Amino acid sequence: MDDIFSVLAEPIRREILVRLRNAAPNDLAVGDLVSTLGLSQPNVSKHLKALRDSGLVSVREEGQRRFYRLNPEPLASVEGWVLGMNDRKEAFPSRPVVTPRILKDVDVTGIGRAVGRFAASIFPPPRPPRSDSR
Repeated sequence: MDDIFSVLAEPIRREILVRLRNAAPNDLAVGDLVSTLGLSQPNVSKHLKALRDSGLVSVREEGQRRFYRLNPEPLASVEGWVLGMNDRKEAFPSRPVVTPRILKDVDVTGIGRAVGRFAASIFPPPRPPRSDSR
């Protein structure tokens, strides 16, 4: 996870991720990123390599052209860490952080939250009992 935080520390890389997210489900060519960011091609390629090495983007090659797409799965570990920092410390004294692993190579950190949000959208919260004071 330290690698992801160091990659995300660079503002240009965060901007590239935002542009790729906004382009989804389409891919963006390196040339598109160069022109929209106003940076040189070698500079953009350097940042894309760091994003690719951390697993935050994937690349598709067509001849001489490279097309990039956001891979949001590694961001689940960042989200889990941030959400964990929002917990009140006294509610979870010295609780070890455990990342659930159902499958060896699959990060399922965000699945519980997604299921909870889905269930909340289907089942309305219970209403408090009415107090009849007649």
